[in-house]
Amino acid sequence: MAAEGGEPQRLTWHPAADVAVGWTPDGKRVLFYSRREAYADFDRLYTVPVDGGPADILPMWRGEEAWFSPDGTRIAYVPNLLWQTSWKRYRGGQTTPIYIVRLSDLALEKVPRENSNDSHPIWFNDTVYFLSDRNGAVTLFAYDTKVKTVKQVVENKGLDFKSLSAGPDALVYEQFGGIYLFDPASGRSKNVSIRIAGDLPATRPHYEKVGDKIKNVAISPTGARAVFEARGEILTVPEEKGDIRNLTRTAAVAERDPAWSPDGKSIAYFSDESGEYALHVADQSGSKTVKKINLGNPPSYFYAPLWSPDSKKIAYTDKRLNLWYVDLDGGTPVKVTTDRYDDPTSGFRQTWSPDSKWLTYAKLLENHLRTIFVYSLESGKESQITDGISDARYPVFDKGGKSLFFAVSTDVGLSAGWLDLSSFQHPVLRSVYAAVLKKGDPSPVEPQSDEEKAAEEKKDSASGDKGKEADKNKEGEKGKEGDKAKEGEKGKEKREEGGARQGHYRSPWYRTANRVPPDQGRQLRKP
Repeated sequence: MAAEGGEPQRLTWHPAADVAVGWTPDGKRVLFYSRREAYADFDRLYTVPVDGGPADILPMWRGEEAWFSPDGTRIAYVPNLLWQTSWKRYRGGQTTPIYIVRLSDLALEKVPRENSNDSHPIWFNDTVYFLSDRNGAVTLFAYDTKVKTVKQVVENKGLDFKSLSAGPDALVYEQFGGIYLFDPASGRSKNVSIRIAGDLPATRPHYEKVGDKIKNVAISPTGARAVFEARGEILTVPEEKGDIRNLTRTAAVAERDPAWSPDGKSIAYFSDESGEYALHVADQSGSKTVKKINLGNPPSYFYAPLWSPDSKKIAYTDKRLNLWYVDLDGGTPVKVTTDRYDDPTSGFRQTWSPDSKWLTYAKLLENHLRTIFVYSLESGKESQITDGISDARYPVFDKGGKSLFFAVSTDVGLSAGWLDLSSFQHPVLRSVYAAVLKKGDPSPVEPQSDEEKAAEEKKDSASGDKGKEADKNKEGEKGKEGDKAKEGEKGKEKREEGGARQGHYRSPWYRTANRVPPDQGRQLRKP
């Protein structure tokens, strides 16, 4: 392709890789190496016409980087394949020399070396320039083909030079992403300022679908809306009716980890708008000024803002294993505690008490087991709750704030070393425990048991029950007697006649009306 641009023209068609390395001196053919005809793990050198056509193979049986002499009669080349380019200061059997061959009779000349790695030969006038690590970091050397001597032409105390090429009057090399020109006449190098004016369509303002770029999610207190972090923006989405609301609209700023306040009024998130991450608190409607809270020095990366139940404080963690909280009215972060070890499989899992005066969390001890702690915001002191001989995690307060519930494992030991492969796929079992925080408060899981009652307890209980039944019976008998007495007066004559005919006593009411003796009446009442 022409230097000023245009349509590229394909020159080779073989399925093997063809790598261009230079030109013939007349500029009519391109020099390249390829493995198309190799019977083993090496390349050979070819030339192909610029206007297209079949490629011609050079007579050397192997070759990599190469460069023709100005008159085209000789060629300097690297015969060996450098199979491990990142192996610095390699001095094994595959170090790379530089050979010079006269094409007319294949007379061979070797550039002097002591098992160094030499590469990128460039023929400039009567000198072959090349890169070498013979004196330490890879830098530029020159071999005078007339006097047969090698000298270092650029002192390099930094990173290795990576490539070398040449133009009509200067050499060019690359070091740590920079391009430098070397003037052979003066022996000096200068940096080339390069500015590429690309189309870069991705950097232009445009609409972007972010549905597949959601990172963090939170739900509003009533569930009417949800808040999402997507491609660095904070957006709220209605449950059913309404529009999606972008609270940030800052394409060049990264906002992360949204959290909705319990009172439903605000959304907190981290933002790097200032150049370092800070805590931002925005009105959920997006209509008010955003409150920005500096999280102090040194700057850090922060995680998981957690609102207190009264919506006045926020707890969060950072990359240095610290747990913090900040009062939104005061605005000064307070460090709660620092974890002992880094463990990406678990964290503090902090939660607030219902009155927003305490934090609870799980922290690692020296034995690599997590233990439950509580922290008082009023006193600034933490207290250990569990004994530390089991692994306790996921603490939460009950609704009254009187008890803590958490999950405990006694078989976590073999999986504690998360970086060790032997800890993978080890089953861990947990049970839910409760701890009463104040002495004297009842246990929410106090044990209960059904017990057999002693014989005396049973008798006393039975006597009491019978006495109650007797009282009820007496009241019932009196009521019945009163009702029947009225009926007895009306049917007195019939009952007397009937009783005389049948020859036996009638009901108690009959006996009462005819003055039956008490003893006879009691006998008749017996069942």
